[in-house]
Amino acid sequence: AEYMGEQSVKSLFHDQADSFATTTLVYFFLVYFLLSCWTYGLSVPSGLFIPALLTGAAWGRLVGIGWGAAFPGQLWAAPGKYALLGAAAQLGGVVRMTISLTVILLEATGDTTYGMPLMIVLITAKFVGDFFKEGLYDTHIQLQGVPFLNWNPPPLSSNVYATEIMTSPVTTLNCVEKVRRIVEVLKAPGCLHNGFPVVETVVVRGGAFAGREGGPGRRAGREEADPRGGNLRGLILRTQLVVLLQRKAFRETEHMAGLRRRRRLTLASFRDDYPRFPTVQQIELEPSELDCTVDLVSYMNPSPYSVTTDASLPRIFRLFRALGLRHLVVTDHSHLVQGIITRKDVAKFRVWQQGGSIGVHELGISRN
Repeated sequence: AEYMGEQSVKSLFHDQADSFATTTLVYFFLVYFLLSCWTYGLSVPSGLFIPALLTGAAWGRLVGIGWGAAFPGQLWAAPGKYALLGAAAQLGGVVRMTISLTVILLEATGDTTYGMPLMIVLITAKFVGDFFKEGLYDTHIQLQGVPFLNWNPPPLSSNVYATEIMTSPVTTLNCVEKVRRIVEVLKAPGCLHNGFPVVETVVVRGGAFAGREGGPGRRAGREEADPRGGNLRGLILRTQLVVLLQRKAFRETEHMAGLRRRRRLTLASFRDDYPRFPTVQQIELEPSELDCTVDLVSYMNPSPYSVTTDASLPRIFRLFRALGLRHLVVTDHSHLVQGIITRKDVAKFRVWQQGGSIGVHELGISRN
């Protein structure tokens, strides 16, 4: 089918002026255009590159035939030339490419004299299309809810702050965490994040700060964990937690001293199962192992990227775009964890342009 499409494009470009009847081109354009619109929405591997070239070449050749009938004998009214320009206009209006598409079409024709007309046609198609709507591929990305980041942050978003886009309350883990809690967190149906902040619990006394748990600054009297959260110490991935449970890298606890020696894992231990890591449901643990603990400090990322709660959306967007981040921890000015931002949280802000107007709206991106 692809070979037949290429041959049809070559025929529309290079055949003589009287090779195609006008009614044949009209029917071909209407049928092929409707079929390409219908098949694009189906879950089948049918692209739009060749269909766009064919439909554009068909109506471009129709325009060339019309000019040839109005001005017979003129070289500039050759139908093949207008078929090339029509194919460029149709494909440029779909994919909104300019320079790269000009190079592709020039390589297909092998004649550099068409460079300027092709560039003018493609730029015109892009600006006319952008005035009414985004490109077809951009629209399809929005319809599918794919977390795709544009090159630049959305305009008019400098008044959107981290507190408005972060997920809160965030699921955190302690530096030394029980196996039971790790399993519960990984199996929780509402917990779909791939990374978890590792925190150090802050102890307060009577509503006032008394120091970190087990550290200096503690006073006599009633002390409890700060309800605002803990100090950020690092970030650990879901796959790392699964490997720790699978390899049973448990730490000795006071009431189970000597039951199991602490196992140190190397980087190769985490690479063995890449990229198909087991799920937490596939790991078998004995009831006694659920009371063991895991020292996450030895395996976490001790310096994850983080922002404060008053960071703006453009700044957060540039961090994700430039550094390729998947998680960004949000803390307050006391370094207490307040939330977490993922790529989906940032990608849901999209720019819309229509009729010369511009704005920002939120997309409904799936969390699954």
